[in-house]
Amino acid sequence: MPLKHYKPTTPGRRHASILTSDVTKREPERGLIERQAKHAGRNAQGKITTRHRGGGHKRFYRLIDFKQDRFDAPAEVVAIEYDPNRTTNLALIRFQDGEMRYILAATGLVPGRAVVSARTPVPVEVGNRTKLEHIPSGMLVHNVELEPGRGGVLVRSAGAGARLMAIEGKFAQLKMPSGEVRLVPKDAMASIGQLGNVDHVNVRLGKAGRLRWRGIKPTVRGKAMNPVDHPHGGGEGVQPIGLKHPKTPWGRPALGVKTRRQKSSDRLIVQRRRKG
Repeated sequence: MPLKHYKPTTPGRRHASILTSDVTKREPERGLIERQAKHAGRNAQGKITTRHRGGGHKRFYRLIDFKQDRFDAPAEVVAIEYDPNRTTNLALIRFQDGEMRYILAATGLVPGRAVVSARTPVPVEVGNRTKLEHIPSGMLVHNVELEPGRGGVLVRSAGAGARLMAIEGKFAQLKMPSGEVRLVPKDAMASIGQLGNVDHVNVRLGKAGRLRWRGIKPTVRGKAMNPVDHPHGGGEGVQPIGLKHPKTPWGRPALGVKTRRQKSSDRLIVQRRRKG
C-alpha cells in the first residue's frame, strides 16, 4: 500500500501524506458495531487520568473476532474495511450459513479469498488460523494468544508480524516485532501472515488538525511552563531543565526509566527487546 503525497497547495499539505487505501467497503456492517462513549481521558470520578485527550471525530466500535472460535468452518472474505480504532484494516468474512464477522486484515487478504480456523493443521495460507505447533517454523504470525482459548492479544498493529522460531517442549519461541524473543504455549492459536497497512508508520500528518481529528490535544513542553506547573518550568528565556534527571509534572523520574512490573512472565522472555 504505497503512500500518496499532495501538491504543496497549503502549508498543511506541503509535507502531508496518506495511504492509498485497500478498503473496498466504506460503511461498517450494521450488526457488528456498537456505540462508543467518549471519556476525554477522564475516569469515573471525572478526573483526568490520561492527559491530552478530547474531541475528535465520532467513532463506532467494531466488534472484532479475536478468538475466531468457529473451527473447521470455511469463510469467504467479503470486504476490507477501515477501522478508526486501530492502525490495521479489518476483513469482513462471511461463513456458509451467512454469519458475518470481522477479523484483522493480513497482507494479501483480498475479497474472494477463503479463510479457515481449526485446532488441527490448516493450509499454510494468509489469514488461516491454527495452533502454533501446527505452523511451520520461520512463518510470520499475528493475533497470537498468550493463554489458549482467551483470544489473540499479541501482534495486532499495522504491519506487525511475529516470526515463529522453534517449538521446544510445551512452548513455541516467537520473535516479536520489537525484537524480543519470548515463549508462548504451543497450543495457543495464531493467524498466519503479516498484518496489512505496512506503510502506516511512514504517514506524515502534515498539520496539527489531523491529530485533533483523532482526539489528541496539544502537548506543552514542561520547559515552556512556570515553576508552579512543572518541575522543568521557570527561568528567563530558553533555559535547561536545571535538574539532574528529567521529571514528570508530578516529580517522578521520566525518560528512560524502567516501568516493567510483570515479573511473573520474566521466565518466558528468552531475549529482551532491542534497545533504542
